[in-house]
Amino acid sequence: MPQPGVSDNGAYLFSKLTCPECGHTEELEMPENACVYFHTCSKCQTRLKAREGDCCVFCSYGDTPCPPVQISAKSCCFDD
Repeated sequence: MPQPGVSDNGAYLFSKLTCPECGHTEELEMPENACVYFHTCSKCQTRLKAREGDCCVFCSYGDTPCPPVQISAKSCCFDD
């Protein structure tokens, strides 16, 4: 039986993003096969951008890295 919030390959599908400007946290669902480069904080409207060297905002500001990184232990968007 599938576990809620976990993909078939065992990757967690939710991450809590923390805005570096206001400290607001949001729990968001992560795509399994794509990078999310930008996210707008729902509290202060700051546009978060993935930090240099990170593939997405989840890897930069989340408490759980994106599913492709969880599965492969390397960036999902760049050749390492």
